[in-house]
Amino acid sequence: MSQAQLMDGTGLARRIVDETAKRSADLAERTGVAPCLATVLVGEDPASVTYVRMKQNRSRKAGIESRHVALPAGTTTAELIDTLTGLSADPTVHGILLQHPMGHHVDERAAFEAIAPEKDVDGVTLASFSAMSFGLPGFASCTPGGIMRLLDEYDVDPAGKRAVVVGRSAILGKPVGMLLLGRDATVTYCHSRTADLSAAVREADIVVAAVGRPRLIRGEDIKPGAVVVDAGYNPGNIGDVDFDSARERASLITPVPGGVGPMTIATLLAQTVEAATRQTGA
Repeated sequence: MSQAQLMDGTGLARRIVDETAKRSADLAERTGVAPCLATVLVGEDPASVTYVRMKQNRSRKAGIESRHVALPAGTTTAELIDTLTGLSADPTVHGILLQHPMGHHVDERAAFEAIAPEKDVDGVTLASFSAMSFGLPGFASCTPGGIMRLLDEYDVDPAGKRAVVVGRSAILGKPVGMLLLGRDATVTYCHSRTADLSAAVREADIVVAAVGRPRLIRGEDIKPGAVVVDAGYNPGNIGDVDFDSARERASLITPVPGGVGPMTIATLLAQTVEAATRQTGA
């Protein structure tokens, strides 16, 4: 069997950002309103600071204004909620991104729920998860939404396929499983308590690895011809899948980096412009 084709998230993300920039410019021309994404960061975690700065730079390229709110590390849950409630009520802000982690002393769920659903362009609220689960209008969690767009780009129809999601986080594993289910895949969730993970993975037509453990998924466990989406990112640019061995058996596989990562930010920007479009009634 030949090596798997790479799923180029970088190239697709670039096209999505270009399309988003055109939509943003069109909206501004028709309404005089430029889409605005507010980013909120608690503390100065170096990785988070870098990530937020990258999102701001990408926003500018897509014609989206960015407003950054930097809060001290000691910010309380109540103070953070006040900030997010204020941004939710601000008509000049169309999307809100709360960067996490935000410190163990903060009630993360309560903070997320302070974001108005119509501005939840990162897809982190209970309202967004419900919309994803029930196939209703709303905003997808950005990485799962990016994964689905990547599958569509490579003509992978989940209908009737066995999909195994390794990981059950609230903003990645759980929602991507629901999105796959909504597209008529038969979905199995695996996690740290799963007995015989290898056996489950061997049955999968589509594998989504999203657990944050380097090279957890081995090539020998990949079903020949399966589609492998590696949403993990570990130090050293290593994913959750052992790429070299998995590529020998899969039909399609995402590289790390250059696969899922760029799609996450592209989805965030596209959803911000969509939010601005809805809020302006344009």
